[in-house]
Amino acid sequence: MGGKRYRVRLRKRERGQLQAVVHKGVQKARVINRARILLMADESRRGENKSDGEISKTLGICLRMVAATREKYWRFGLRQALEEKPRSGHPPKLSGSVEAILTTIACTDAPQGRSRWTLRMLADKLVEIKEVESISHETVRRTLKKTTLSRGRRSSGARVR
Repeated sequence: MGGKRYRVRLRKRERGQLQAVVHKGVQKARVINRARILLMADESRRGENKSDGEISKTLGICLRMVAATREKYWRFGLRQALEEKPRSGHPPKLSGSVEAILTTIACTDAPQGRSRWTLRMLADKLVEIKEVESISHETVRRTLKKTTLSRGRRSSGARVR
């Protein structure tokens, strides 16, 4: 027991909240896992009092997640131990209006001497008309993939009767 730096001792109300999170199963998997960690790490009278290694093995998660959840609970309380900080992520390269312009360009006739637009040509066109400073052909591909547009077919998919 001497190796545990951040001890978890749940109050009756906290234990009930965590059990509700686990049993209802409507939360994100990460939140449910954190609730399970805290329930298993609980050293109170009703707690399981398992070691970090036992919890890690039982839940199939890394030891660091167990330790981090235990520490968050000890330092900040139950709510912060369950919640995640917002992830930064990258902002989208293209706004909705630029995506619409890209799709419109891709649906027009290809430049003279070409049978169809290439991804690189579409990327260059967006830079040329000053919609973006720079863009890769791969971003153009991913953006067009979200639509039903097929640059290789004559039809856009709509049936004409």
